[in-house]
Amino acid sequence: MASPRHFLTLLDFTPAELQGLIARASEMKRDHRAGADQRRFHGKVLGMIFAKSSTRTRVSFEAGMAQLGGHAMFLSPQDTQLGRGEPVEDSARVISSMVDIVMIRTYGHDIVDRFAEHSSVPVINALTDDFHPCQLLADMQTWSEHRGPIAGKTACWVGDGNNMCQSYINAARQFDFQLRIACPPGFEPRPELLAANRDRVELTHDPVAAARGADLLVTDVWASMGQEAEQKTRARQFAPYQVNEALLEHAASDALYMHCLPAHRGEEISAGLMDAADTVIWDEAENRLHAQKALLEFLLIGR
Repeated sequence: MASPRHFLTLLDFTPAELQGLIARASEMKRDHRAGADQRRFHGKVLGMIFAKSSTRTRVSFEAGMAQLGGHAMFLSPQDTQLGRGEPVEDSARVISSMVDIVMIRTYGHDIVDRFAEHSSVPVINALTDDFHPCQLLADMQTWSEHRGPIAGKTACWVGDGNNMCQSYINAARQFDFQLRIACPPGFEPRPELLAANRDRVELTHDPVAAARGADLLVTDVWASMGQEAEQKTRARQFAPYQVNEALLEHAASDALYMHCLPAHRGEEISAGLMDAADTVIWDEAENRLHAQKALLEFLLIGR
């Protein structure tokens, strides 16, 4: 039997496949709003493994699978043997023998790699410490719906060189745009990722220089899940890296700004930008649902 396709980073799909997913996500969004019946996967089961808590990831995958006619099963470490030391490889063999597709939200990226290696069904990375590819599908869908193709544009990442930043590096490669990263010294993304994409990724510690003329500004919380103890220290180090009205003035006149949420108003992004009437952040959040439905469909039908 052929090995299943997985979606662990954006590099697991070709640029053409990613473009097709984005187009399909927007189509499914229009159909959903028009009241179309999208239940084509009756009896299919999505196993949702959560080592990290989430609002958007759980609601979007669970609602999405229901809208596709299937069922989503929530699995947390408190409720399964995963939290009691069962090897990831054993859990993968067992769980994948009983469900049709799996999504995992966890800490180390090696966990999803090991699970996928021993899974007989497709595995989706719903966030690790290194990458968050599902969010990038939603971001690229949002850009496409508001501005058209992103190829040749310039995006600016402001803040921590975290899993979102590293996914933006992969997105720059796969969607063919330039990326400028502005982060405090010591908070850069992985050097091998920068080196592998030096033709389209530029690193600076100056947010104004990074934002100048950019078409898209993106940020995320300064302390990610598991880093709460560092919050106060990081708040001081990241203070100059807020995405706000002043920084947006340096970007292109029609620039968009995004945040994957949850946001801390007044920290990494100003309250004014969060609450602006023309923000696309709420579209971006909703698009997690539609992008992931397109992804589930792609993986369940095997193309």
